[in-house]
Amino acid sequence: MRLLGVLGGMSWTSTEAYYRGLNTGVAARLGGLHSARLLLHSVDFAPVAAAQHADDWPATAALLADAARGLAAGGAQALLLATNTMHRVADDIEAAAGVPLLHIADPTADALLAGGHRRVGLLATRFTMEQAFYADRLRARGLDVLVPGEADRELVHRVIYDELVRDVVREESRADYLGVVERLVADGAEAVVLGCTEIGLLLRDGDAAVPLVDTTALHVSAGVDWLCASA
Repeated sequence: MRLLGVLGGMSWTSTEAYYRGLNTGVAARLGGLHSARLLLHSVDFAPVAAAQHADDWPATAALLADAARGLAAGGAQALLLATNTMHRVADDIEAAAGVPLLHIADPTADALLAGGHRRVGLLATRFTMEQAFYADRLRARGLDVLVPGEADRELVHRVIYDELVRDVVREESRADYLGVVERLVADGAEAVVLGCTEIGLLLRDGDAAVPLVDTTALHVSAGVDWLCASA
């Protein structure tokens, strides 16, 4: 089995899901006592979040590039960045490490296209919804990406940073998110991308009238495929 480097801690709540998912996925694939060969660097999220909100993306890139170099030096043959938002600096991280990075938007696009979906909604942090780095990667695959209106974007962002990254899951917030999903569906969304790794704590596929596409689960599955490719 190859050795995968995981850049986590953004937040620890979703990184926990990544760690469990990668290990259970490898165990299911290979059987017996197999588990995932991983190197995990879990960063302190506070300075990362502060730099995000200050629009200081070079600072986030420098911090994560340093962590990525450490993982590569430790023997990681590829990287998995356990967050959607920080794919804003994915190219910087990959260049610094000198090993491939498994981009979270790629298995997401694959799943959407396999499901026959072309017009999709995107729930994520305000950064991911309002900047082009994520939606443009989906659009390059022929997908039409819708984002919520301004008030809904603020609501989704607030719940992520005030609740989900702190491991707080509230039924009121679940209802609020489903309202945002309903409005995206009314605008023509055929599926909705849960484009923040914590949103899977709040919503599950089947909760809405259209498919809810969990990027965390898809990214984990891509990681398992990579780990087991040479096994």
